[in-house]
Amino acid sequence: MINDIYIKSNEKMKVCINNFQIQVNNVRTGRASPELLNSIYVEYFGSKVPLRQISNVVVENYHTLKINIFDDSSTSLIKKAILNSNLDLNPILYGKDIIVPIPGLTEERRTHLIKVIRNNAENARIYIRNIRRDANDKIKNYLKSKIISEDNEHAAQNKIQTMTDDYIKKIDKILSEKEKDLMKF
Repeated sequence: MINDIYIKSNEKMKVCINNFQIQVNNVRTGRASPELLNSIYVEYFGSKVPLRQISNVVVENYHTLKINIFDDSSTSLIKKAILNSNLDLNPILYGKDIIVPIPGLTEERRTHLIKVIRNNAENARIYIRNIRRDANDKIKNYLKSKIISEDNEHAAQNKIQTMTDDYIKKIDKILSEKEKDLMKF
């Protein structure tokens, strides 16, 4: 019973960390990275398709991405999808390929992005703490039902707290790495 609580709480916390990592990866740092375009979907033959399924995105240089398109007829659709994304990118047609220059970040934009990722980090911490609260409530209900002893309750709550602390440290580590990355340029 208690092991089920540990397992479910751990799984939920892992999902939270993964979601936070995805949010952080989508924040542009001024450096070209193919992951920057992962959130772009292209209207292709009547359905929305991820960009990486109809093209190959490579880093051409430090500030430029190159999109090698598999089907030439989708070039304008890809360009339109990039322009319509909220990434503030201006793709340029270059023969069969699309070149996406990644503009540098201003100091104002950097501080704004840091505020955004700090807010996302705080939301992730809150979610982790809510998972802890739910797990502790279940453990307390087991104690009230006399399924477990008080010693087992304290041990279980300590284990949940340790797990919570570990995941919050992971969030803080991801946050500090991204902040350093944003302030480098």
